Amino acid sequence: MAAQDVDSVAVFDCQSCGACCAYAADWPRFSTEDDDELERIPEALVATDLSGIRFENGRCAALRGEVGKATACGIYDARPHVCRACMPGDPECLTARAAHGLDLPISPLVGVEEWSA
Repeated sequence: MAAQDVDSVAVFDCQSCGACCAYAADWPRFSTEDDDELERIPEALVATDLSGIRFENGRCAALRGEVGKATACGIYDARPHVCRACMPGDPECLTARAAHGLDLPISPLVGVEEWSA
């Protein structure tokens, strides 16, 4: 990568963001999970209508930490497919970040020193 391209590269660190998990009540929904996958999700986290993960206090009930600071998914290995499909820097990510007033990039550029040499 050429040094002039460095400005266009942002490194997204989900564990210092979490905005997608605190954006919309219908986001942590179930879609194509099979019964075995759904059984891995703690019942206490499932919405009363069984449509997905509970959304409380403006965020997914499985989200741990503070949005925009340090976050983690409490059920990362069992998270719904829609959560797995969300990619750092994709349009949904950017929309959620904007809703929380979070700037880009969310973490420093990686390898800048080697590109500018």
